[in-house]
Amino acid sequence: MVRRKFLPLLVVVSVLLPLARAQSRIECSALNSRILNQTVHYCVLLPAVYDASDAKSRRYSVLYFLHGLGEDERTLFDTGGWNLIEDLRQQHKIGDFLIVAPEGRRSFFVNSADGKVRYSDFFLQEFMPSIERQYRIRAGRQSRAVSGVSMGGYGALRLAFAHPELFSSVTAQSGALMTDSPQELDAAMRSGTTVGRLLGPVFGDPINIAHWRDNSPFLLAKEHEAGLHKLAIYFNCGQKDEYGFEKGAEALHRQLQAEGIKHEYHLYPGDHSLMYFVEHMGETLEFNSHAFAEQK
Repeated sequence: MVRRKFLPLLVVVSVLLPLARAQSRIECSALNSRILNQTVHYCVLLPAVYDASDAKSRRYSVLYFLHGLGEDERTLFDTGGWNLIEDLRQQHKIGDFLIVAPEGRRSFFVNSADGKVRYSDFFLQEFMPSIERQYRIRAGRQSRAVSGVSMGGYGALRLAFAHPELFSSVTAQSGALMTDSPQELDAAMRSGTTVGRLLGPVFGDPINIAHWRDNSPFLLAKEHEAGLHKLAIYFNCGQKDEYGFEKGAEALHRQLQAEGIKHEYHLYPGDHSLMYFVEHMGETLEFNSHAFAEQK
């Protein structure tokens, strides 16, 4: 659900930035998943200090980044994200934490209604534990955050709202928050709309109402309201989002307001494009960084 207006390629995996700048690096690898019965690729951005000889015992916070539909684990770093992160660190606007981007394909980062693709189970039971064993990551929810754009924004909100005991903060840009009823979405699938075609493999065709409700960020926010009071929450959306996700963002904002759940919400000029995401990505990174600092 991201219109691909790619910026020039700015990163090659595991190649260091020039010595004049911080020597952060990206490691890309793959995990053979027992739950998914397939290989899942991922990339990890390590801050420069991670490899410093005098900091080998130091442990770090981790931000899990979930990509948009049609993108992959490299998108954040291949479209200007790496340089943006480096600039923010050079300006001392964000701290040193790992950013981990897994491959999500078209899963919406949830288990599918038919049970054939158990992505949420994979992420929680296999992926996070594997990453947090492999890298020097500080244990506990206070050192763990999740973020995403579009499909990944929905996935980030859904994961954090379903499991506020696992995450200290969540951020989302143009999250795929749909206010249409399952019946209206069924009609969209029958008419062949873009969103309708994408929902069927994950949520059922027709929509499995129980499954839809179980994964709704709106309903999860109500169900886990007490946990959300301990969660730092940020989301934004463009005023002219081609998929109408600004309606969902506004609805979530109103709901959280009514429930007295602290959050930060912005409706900005812009559409549902990579240009929009890059323009406001820094805000999400700074928000999560501040949340990590406050948890300490």
